[in-house]
Amino acid sequence: MSLTMKGIEKAFDSNVVLKGVDLTLEKGEIRALIGENGAGKSTLMNILGGVIPADKGEISIDGQIRKFFSPRDSMNAGIAFIHQELNLVTDLSIYENLFIGREKKRGVFVDHKFMIRESEKVLKRMNVDLDPRTMVHTLDASYKQIIEIARALLMNASIIIMDEPTTSLTEVEIERVFNMMKTLKSQGVSIIFISHKLPEILTICDTFSVLRDGVLVLSGNVEGATEASLAKAMIGHDVRTEKLSRNAEITTEALSVKNLSSGRLFKNISFTLKKGEILGFTGLLGDGRSELFQTVFGANPEYTGEIIVKGKPVKMRTTRNAYKAGIGYVPRDRKENGILKDLTILENGSIVTYEALSRFLLIDHKKERTQMEKQKKNLSIKLDSMQDKITSLSGGNQQKVVLAKWLNADPDILIFDNPTQGVDVGAKEEIYDIILSLSEQGKAICILSSEAQEIIRLCDRALVMFHGEIRGELDGDMLTDHNIMLLATGGKIE
Repeated sequence: MSLTMKGIEKAFDSNVVLKGVDLTLEKGEIRALIGENGAGKSTLMNILGGVIPADKGEISIDGQIRKFFSPRDSMNAGIAFIHQELNLVTDLSIYENLFIGREKKRGVFVDHKFMIRESEKVLKRMNVDLDPRTMVHTLDASYKQIIEIARALLMNASIIIMDEPTTSLTEVEIERVFNMMKTLKSQGVSIIFISHKLPEILTICDTFSVLRDGVLVLSGNVEGATEASLAKAMIGHDVRTEKLSRNAEITTEALSVKNLSSGRLFKNISFTLKKGEILGFTGLLGDGRSELFQTVFGANPEYTGEIIVKGKPVKMRTTRNAYKAGIGYVPRDRKENGILKDLTILENGSIVTYEALSRFLLIDHKKERTQMEKQKKNLSIKLDSMQDKITSLSGGNQQKVVLAKWLNADPDILIFDNPTQGVDVGAKEEIYDIILSLSEQGKAICILSSEAQEIIRLCDRALVMFHGEIRGELDGDMLTDHNIMLLATGGKIE
């Protein structure tokens, strides 16, 4: 099934989001849709998915003009939208999720055998070896993605929109999803692949379309494209790739951990962190680094060993202990752990400092707004009103608000767990500059990241973890992709 979107325009009040965008998709094609956060990708796909109407323009499927007034209209036309936040009921089985809301009945009874049989067929079509009776909560993230796609195929989808499908996946899981995409492509299914991960686009996609400020600025075949050329099209200028430098003085010890262990999560961890230093922790997903620093931040009181902050041992039994000791923590997966979706931008940015902002149980709202105005300026947060919901912001700006929350508290030690997860290349560089500036101010910083290049470019040195243990330390010329991967997979550097 082929798709043509022509001259698509959309504005929200005075904010023009899409400006005459064209997009085509042929049968069996995987097209990347890329751009910075706020470029218009989601709006364009929401129009295609029937979530919102276009102000101008037309959509044609197999040469026939179609109008979508609801998601059901889009679905009936053979289009499925797999959102980043998966819509599965984890307490149900695979087949029950595939047929949820469309259960097959024989008389007054649900026909479980029919649904299992049909589920087996669609999974076989996708070349996926899963028992439909398996409970969804037992599956890893990649299989949950695959179940969403299987549900779309059961509803006869010929065009699938995949929004950031690999954000939370390991390398093995990403490969599994990519293999499934190749299988569907060979069967004539077309895919629109939205991602910030440029290497993935070059690996799996046939074509690409780049949006910038609501305008289609570049499109073409992936063959011949490079990460640099795509990144430049996204942000309008060349992107830095060199190791980042700063004028920071690395001085006295800020944090020391000695023989820290916690069950099967991690064991015998020892390291030091100095003021002005940026220390990286990396490895493969599940290596224990997040659990280690959740413990340092007081979120896991079940540990043995010592945590020493500015020369004084501290019992990290609660996150309040860590906050009082001058530690800030920017968690991974901001949507689940970093933001409060029902609160405003101002409330999200102030929540850590409410105690300092309060007098006689009343919050000083003038002071609250003043401190957030300062962070808005310092961090270049793009927003309309601080009273808007946090979810109104792009991913990069949400991440900046999470950071603002901690900068308002002014901690001496900052822990960043995957600080640029799910943000575009432009926002990523802005966040790097913020981290470098904090280091120059004398803050002691830990960066937890699975991206080797992020660790190499940003950190003074890095500790590589494997199965809950520190496998080795790398710095200088030894801090390379090869050495990181060698240690992260349990190897040794000769």
